[in-house]
Amino acid sequence: MRLHLPLLLLSLATLPGCGKPELPDSERPPEPQATALRDAIAQPLEQAKAAQTAVDEAARAQRAAIDAAAETSATPAPE
Repeated sequence: MRLHLPLLLLSLATLPGCGKPELPDSERPPEPQATALRDAIAQPLEQAKAAQTAVDEAARAQRAAIDAAAETSATPAPE
């Protein structure tokens, strides 16, 4: 019984050291550093969107030119 009491007291004395350490109030978590990665991913996407817009506009202009040429060739020449 004499051995149990000191071991019990020793184990109770060390229990408070087992908890999580508390962060100081003045310490803030670091700011996110993902901006460089986000920019590296977004840049090719923006370039692809711009290229798609240019292709769409060129296709629209080509269709308009084809339609205009078809209309002028379909109407008979005045006599």
